[in-house]
Amino acid sequence: MQQYRELVGKTYQVTTFGCQMNFADSERVSGLLDSCGCIQVDSIDQADIAVYMTCSVREGADTRLYGVASGAVSAPTPPSGRRVIAVGGCVAQREGAELKKHIHAVDVVFGTAALASLPTLLCEAFDKDDNDKHVLVDTEEDPSYSPTDLPSHRASRFHAWVPIMSGCDNFCTYCIVPYVRGRERSRTMESIITECEFLVADGVREITLLGQNVNSYGKNIYGKPCFAQLLREVGKTGVERIRFTSSNPKDLSDEVIAAMAETPAVMPHLHLAVQSGSTRILKAMNRKYTREQYLALARRLRTAMPDLALSTDIIVGFPGETAGDFEQTLSLVKEVGFDSAFTFIYSRRPETPAAKLKDNTPHSVIQERFNRLAKLVTDLSHASNEKDFGKLSEVLVEGPSKKNPKVLVGHSQKNQTVLFDGVAGWSSADLIGKIVDVRVNEVKSWYLKGSVEGEPR
Repeated sequence: MQQYRELVGKTYQVTTFGCQMNFADSERVSGLLDSCGCIQVDSIDQADIAVYMTCSVREGADTRLYGVASGAVSAPTPPSGRRVIAVGGCVAQREGAELKKHIHAVDVVFGTAALASLPTLLCEAFDKDDNDKHVLVDTEEDPSYSPTDLPSHRASRFHAWVPIMSGCDNFCTYCIVPYVRGRERSRTMESIITECEFLVADGVREITLLGQNVNSYGKNIYGKPCFAQLLREVGKTGVERIRFTSSNPKDLSDEVIAAMAETPAVMPHLHLAVQSGSTRILKAMNRKYTREQYLALARRLRTAMPDLALSTDIIVGFPGETAGDFEQTLSLVKEVGFDSAFTFIYSRRPETPAAKLKDNTPHSVIQERFNRLAKLVTDLSHASNEKDFGKLSEVLVEGPSKKNPKVLVGHSQKNQTVLFDGVAGWSSADLIGKIVDVRVNEVKSWYLKGSVEGEPR
């Protein structure tokens, strides 16, 4: 781009924290920088531009960001002689110029709806005098563009994130997302299908549809939720695997369940955050469903799709949670029989309604509850994986394991992590993006292991 000639040849590295939406945004940022003539590098030591895409859902993510970003200051100076530090995502949207108090070396702050402003901000940052310490900020939404209009530099050639909407209208009392990503805004169905068709033609085999609450997709532009129709239409594009996240139980309709069951490309896995098994706590969280309604929904899902793997999110220690409330969470987890779960200790987020709630529960009590829940979840995950012992699991190969490069890793249709040795006559690089059938011969709580049978495809 001629107007960004200052960026041509500049090297960059993007570090991503948090949810899948942030990873999708990071791919758009990388695509945007590529289009400006920048060059992606793997090491911060080589980067003229260090971009941090942030998450503010839990306090730990903030702390990790501050440490990692501040560490960029002590990294060796890049060949160009100067490094610009840019912070985007939810923390950037929340903090704005105040981020300078936590990351003294930050040069650029850009919000969740201001991705397109990054090249301009970077050019200004490189033009600044070294003694000019003020931070350049843009957290305003530009109605003339959508982040999905930006080019994308996909991290994977066989998988793609496809945002279908942004923002959230639910206002759960513990959650900061509506305040940093705004109200729900859906893309048109035509634009989503066109993007999916392009991705399939480009060799993508798995698409993950993204939104803070995909079940309410389309409501703000079509007057009613249209996610069931969208699933069916994406299924017609020829993509082999469809996944989606996040899914709020209060909006998961029978029409969506039917579309999941009747669309072959939709994978037999659903992440359905419950957060608590106590109706009293769910009301305090403003989740808008009860314990009984969630259990009934889980039964309908399993009736429609007997092989469905259900995963969830659970918060321990929400303000006011009693021992009885926690026991209800344990009993719900057992009754549903989740295949896996992400468990969290409540993290107080500024500007959310729950941040004002008083709670005198000792941290030691909350930690003991968390440990009990984690043990139960581990046991249930192991029991779920044991059902696949000796069976063939269809796995999309992602690459070498981080712990052992001689072992390959991928995910099953049920989203289980599957490890396996290579295939005779195939290099590891050639197997990436292929689908293989793995006979499971070892089961752990968090992964399966086996050997490939038949030819990759």
